[in-house]
Amino acid sequence: MTSLAQSRPALRQSAKRSPGRVIPGFGISLGFTIFYLALIVLIPLSAVFLKTFTMSWEAFWAAVTSERVMASYRLSFGASLIAALINVVFGGIVAWVLVRYQFPGKRFIDALVDLPFALPTAVAGITLTALYSHNGWIGQYLAGLGIKVAFTPLGVVLALTFIGLPFVVRTVQPVLEEAERELEEAAASLGASPLQTFIRVVLPSIVPALLTGFALAFARATGEYGSVIFIAGNLPMVSEITPLFIITKLEQYDYAGATAIAVVMLVISFILLLTINLLQAWTRKRAGKK
Repeated sequence: MTSLAQSRPALRQSAKRSPGRVIPGFGISLGFTIFYLALIVLIPLSAVFLKTFTMSWEAFWAAVTSERVMASYRLSFGASLIAALINVVFGGIVAWVLVRYQFPGKRFIDALVDLPFALPTAVAGITLTALYSHNGWIGQYLAGLGIKVAFTPLGVVLALTFIGLPFVVRTVQPVLEEAERELEEAAASLGASPLQTFIRVVLPSIVPALLTGFALAFARATGEYGSVIFIAGNLPMVSEITPLFIITKLEQYDYAGATAIAVVMLVISFILLLTINLLQAWTRKRAGKK
């Protein structure tokens, strides 16, 4: 009994230390983390900037502000923003239905959400083009209404919406699953309408998740190439995306010009994502105070 009592403090102390020692010590773990991030992220990004620095300021400015490049910026970032906003709305609805309702084929629909993750982007682009071209299964009916999807900016938005939907659904879904339904029942018992309950109880709890899904969908869309290249039509000044313009520069052996455009996309994307993350942090802090 005495030895057992004496060993209890040691057991408690080792139990407190054990969670931090599942992986080798802090020095080794931190060193590996920095090495891995440098190898995968920092070194490639640094190479882009270093290649761009070989250009003069005048050449850089001319490369990134030409009329054709500016048109590609507007299309890439504008279509990505619109697609991410669409996914926030409809992705949130899909997540709500999957969490709150039981219906036949629910597991199939749930698995179908992940299809853009598993489907090669080139296959997705070809499929969307076949469906929405003027003689496609869906496009032929839209053409009768005067709506042209394939080979237009609308087709770009459609492709980016397709590849960005899973990010919003899979981000919001676990938050809805962990939400306390007792709060909704309490609001309803106090006379709140379903709309008031959603706006004042449900929505504040999922806003950070919606912002995260928006950021992920937007980031994915800005760099998308495979699923867009076929349905866009790649018409200069009309439906030419920036990633395609970078590929074109590389095919012309203009490596400095390609990296200059890539740097602009990188900086703009970083600023937008930083803004979204700050907004997300502010939203969580505000929700915590309430």
